[in-house]
Amino acid sequence: MFAAVFLSLGWLMVQLTDGELDYISQGQGMQLQGNFSIAGLFPLHYTDGPSAGLPALGPCNVGRPNKHGFHLLQAMRFAVEEINNSSGPHPLLPGVKLGYQMYDICSVPASVLATLDLLEQQNQGPFTPRTKGDTDTDYDNSQRAVAVIGPDSSSKSFSPAALLGAYLMPQISYEASNEMLSNKFLYPAFFRTIPSDKNQVAAMIRLLIHFNWTWIALLGSDNSYGLQGMQSLSHQAPQHGICIAYQGVIRSLRPDTVQTMRNMVDSLLKTKVNTIVVFSSKSKLSGFFPFVVERKVTGKVWIGTEDWSVATLISEIPGIHTIGTVLGVSIKYAAISGFEDFERNAVQASLQQSKLQKVSNGTTNPGNDCLQSTDLYSLTRKNFSLEKYDITSSFNVYKAVYAVAHALHQALGCDSGECQRRKVHPWELLPWLKQVRFSLGNTSVYFDAHGDPPTGYDIVSWVWRGTDWSLRVVGSFSPDPITLTVHDDQIEWHDTKQSRQVPLSICSPPCPAGHKNLLMGQHACCFDCQACPEATFLNISEPTLCQPCVPEQWAPPSSDQCLNRTVLLLAWDAPLSIALLFFLATCVLMTCSSAVILLLNLNTPVAKSAGGRTCLLMLAALTAAAMSSLCHFGRPSPLACVLKQPLFIFSFTVCLACITVRSLQVVCIFKFASKLPPVYDKWAKKHGPEFTILLVSVTILFVSGLRVVLNPPQPSQDLDFYKDSIVLECSNTLSAGAWLELAYVSLLSVLCFAFSYMGKDLPANYNEAKCVTFSLMVYMISWMSFFTLYLISRGLFTMAAHVFAILFSVLAFLWGYFLPKIYIIVLKPQMNTTAHFQNCIQMYTMSKQ
Repeated sequence: MFAAVFLSLGWLMVQLTDGELDYISQGQGMQLQGNFSIAGLFPLHYTDGPSAGLPALGPCNVGRPNKHGFHLLQAMRFAVEEINNSSGPHPLLPGVKLGYQMYDICSVPASVLATLDLLEQQNQGPFTPRTKGDTDTDYDNSQRAVAVIGPDSSSKSFSPAALLGAYLMPQISYEASNEMLSNKFLYPAFFRTIPSDKNQVAAMIRLLIHFNWTWIALLGSDNSYGLQGMQSLSHQAPQHGICIAYQGVIRSLRPDTVQTMRNMVDSLLKTKVNTIVVFSSKSKLSGFFPFVVERKVTGKVWIGTEDWSVATLISEIPGIHTIGTVLGVSIKYAAISGFEDFERNAVQASLQQSKLQKVSNGTTNPGNDCLQSTDLYSLTRKNFSLEKYDITSSFNVYKAVYAVAHALHQALGCDSGECQRRKVHPWELLPWLKQVRFSLGNTSVYFDAHGDPPTGYDIVSWVWRGTDWSLRVVGSFSPDPITLTVHDDQIEWHDTKQSRQVPLSICSPPCPAGHKNLLMGQHACCFDCQACPEATFLNISEPTLCQPCVPEQWAPPSSDQCLNRTVLLLAWDAPLSIALLFFLATCVLMTCSSAVILLLNLNTPVAKSAGGRTCLLMLAALTAAAMSSLCHFGRPSPLACVLKQPLFIFSFTVCLACITVRSLQVVCIFKFASKLPPVYDKWAKKHGPEFTILLVSVTILFVSGLRVVLNPPQPSQDLDFYKDSIVLECSNTLSAGAWLELAYVSLLSVLCFAFSYMGKDLPANYNEAKCVTFSLMVYMISWMSFFTLYLISRGLFTMAAHVFAILFSVLAFLWGYFLPKIYIIVLKPQMNTTAHFQNCIQMYTMSKQ
């Protein structure tokens, strides 16, 4: 690129030294005299030789005519003529005539050389005589261009944009879309009426996302347009989960690149992608698609850029209708009123032209035939067809000319109805061009801070009826804000015309919910699926990692979210809790009523034989033991955790101690009275039983208190027993201190059972072995059952079983020990006499003799 610039500059200097450079050409219709001139750079021919890529420049008119470029040039001529002929109350440039000078830029060197010619003119005085009536202060711009329209492509625009920007000469391109040209530091005078490739890449990305095409191939032409577009798209694609399986560069078709083209097609087939994004100019791509047809590539989806997706140069390639579905981005269509009539009139005028005529009065310079040598009349006589694509691009030229005219309107102060007659330098026009804002039909025209238009794109689809090609607009894209709209039902996919099934283009099918992606290579789109284990979930933002749930949540295998664990506790208002509370109330009522009955009959033989005042202590202990079950309801609190186990252990120990001491006394009196040592008499007479009960009770109280002080139980959550539930309980339930308490109570229970059993043959009023044994058996079985259940379960049923074991233990002793005595006191008063008790003792004594 830079070699072309420097060699062209050298050529220009030689021409300037010889005094041979002139800007009048032999071409017909390529120039128009006016007060202000606008330069136009248009590709009127295709150049197929080595000169297309070398600094050397051959004549452009020896190449094939470029009908699209011809229509673009005609759009500029039409716009200038329309502005010059404008009338009405508010004409655009009243009293000012616009002129133009056109250049055929068939190649990059031609574009650079035309730019140098324009800059050279800025350093020369006017060469044409002034119109009659002009004064020294009149316009003297004549053929000095105040702005440049073009070139047509990004590759042809970089050097002209840099050169013209150095002189702050406004340049408006109609088809150069490379994003780099928006850099105002490098190209301060560059504008365009076509959207930047930044927006085009965004539209393509959104299109791929819309159809969930994540496994694609990316091709680009070997020019700035294709390479920059490829780079931008390949950089952004991974950010949206799109993987590029293959990238290839499309080179110009030459004998030495034929095999390269074929290898690229083979690579596309090997990667097995179904969607191919082609960021290429139509001229480069026209040499590649024949090899796609040759290899019989079918069933693919091709995503095209605005340069080729609507171009007949591509759609007219033989056999291209077999390659699959073509979706593309195109410039929004806008018609130019009167343009088709203008071209028809131009054809008629050219047919009437019998010989070449010069448009200006200057001299002819045969040495300048590479700049403006095209005979426009000869091209016009070919009567090129005007396609929709041509009209769309022509409208961009049309807007560019009007933008320059509006900037001139402001620079010349034409708002008053008459323009000032003064010279306008290009750099004076630049700030006005940045501020233009006007409407052409329904289209608003202005430039943002980067010199880009705020326009979007149409999304188009190729439609084939046999070999007849047409375009169908199936959606639109807006860059601000970024919005894509696609009418899927209007797209005819390549499978069948009736099919509305969107083709797939993925490396691996999506994993089921709750399955993570196991990458199989460098591409994130290629993976195996593995189910997330339990207690983990798959976060959508991290498809390759199963994340653990927080402790308060859980997840079954293959989950994509965590669930809150079920909280296990005996809620106060639960039906099971209400039943247990009713059971508790019954127990407390029975112990209290029994205590009242015994208190009222405390001096009767039955109450004395049961232990007298000790019975009241036992019943109070059983009541406290029953009340300890209240600590098992609701959420555990620190106080409930401290009282729950010690209160029951202490209360029940008091009860067991009373029964044990009482059983020991009875056995000793009836069986060992003659053998007992004097110590027993002193123990019995000096309140030994009471002190024994106190000692036993204080011991367990000390053990429980020490455990609570050294290792206090606190409300806790058991997160390990169940995977999907939280057990609310108290800590240290099975600590060493707790086991010591249980061992102490168990030993006391064994002693109680032994002493009671030893009195199994005592008189009926004192024989409580069966009842106490029964009570102890029920007590032990209930607690053994609970502990067995506690080891295998922590659910609500186990919690209820704990409360049930407490209450059942209380009822067991109440029924086994106190109920028979209450029965005699209430229902058998005849048995509650001293005579009855003495009679029973005499009968026992006689049976022993």
